[in-house]
Amino acid sequence: MEFNKLKHVPSVTEIKQVAEQLKGVISETPLEYSASLSARYGAKIYLKREDLQVVRSYKIRGAYHKISNIPLELRSKGVVAASAGNHAQGVALACALLDIQAHIFMPKSTPLQKVEAVRFFGKEKVRIYLVGETYDEAFAASRKFCETNGAIYIPPFDDFDIIAGQATVTLEILAAQVPDFLFVAIGGGGLAAGAALVLPSSTSLIGVEPAGAPSMQQSLAASEVLVLPEIDRFVDGASVKQVGLKTFSICQQGLSRMLTVSKKDLCQTMLDLYALKSMIVEPAGALSVAGLAQMADEIKGKTVVCVISGGNFDPKRFPEIKLLASS
Repeated sequence: MEFNKLKHVPSVTEIKQVAEQLKGVISETPLEYSASLSARYGAKIYLKREDLQVVRSYKIRGAYHKISNIPLELRSKGVVAASAGNHAQGVALACALLDIQAHIFMPKSTPLQKVEAVRFFGKEKVRIYLVGETYDEAFAASRKFCETNGAIYIPPFDDFDIIAGQATVTLEILAAQVPDFLFVAIGGGGLAAGAALVLPSSTSLIGVEPAGAPSMQQSLAASEVLVLPEIDRFVDGASVKQVGLKTFSICQQGLSRMLTVSKKDLCQTMLDLYALKSMIVEPAGALSVAGLAQMADEIKGKTVVCVISGGNFDPKRFPEIKLLASS
């Protein structure tokens, strides 16, 4: 079953209303000046710390906005999501706060740490189904469950309610600083699409993808949404075979530039953030900062914001990250 409050591209006025609705639910995360990155690039560089949300990513914004608007008479049907990571945690916490049953489908290969995080945030309001070896299999199972049980599906990115929630990240940035450049990670495109809807024309929106999953870059080059046959899932928070149709349409108009970052450079950025600022970020969370090097000349002397989109990362994996950074 589908439920949509917003059936059109959200306006800035509507997004501001969403921000009011989210007050007291999400954290208004800090916009931190990075002296080390500013010195390195000769620019004023700030980090929007979405890794400091309760669920350690911005995903709670879109999930809570969508789920909170489900009419009372439909809430007993419950909601369904397919995710191996941050979207699942956002849905789980939203459902715990709103007293709505969540059914979350995850691949059997999902790390135990992530399964336990979803269970922790959702408490008794979440049921976890470990299905299949890949996200695609878990997604198919989740859709079948929806059809059989009449539950409401909560998509991870290609949804106007979700996009409006993610857009509040950029609203918070603009309240403190109007940058010349905003760098954001792109997986399905929800965060970037939300940013594109509220940024002034004076700010250049830069999207950053993993080189192993350049779904937005290739779709933009083809002027249509493509399905990549194979992707590298190392950057699990931003590796999708296909971006959203709605997000693509918005990003096609709003993105100034798309960058891709190699696994080696991304891992080095994760190590740098830990060494310089004691930040533990997931691979997707480091994408925005990793993209700076490719635009070093353009950003010199400018004001730049990088969204640190997530921090769900097991520190026990740092030896693996060091190995990949030096390979």
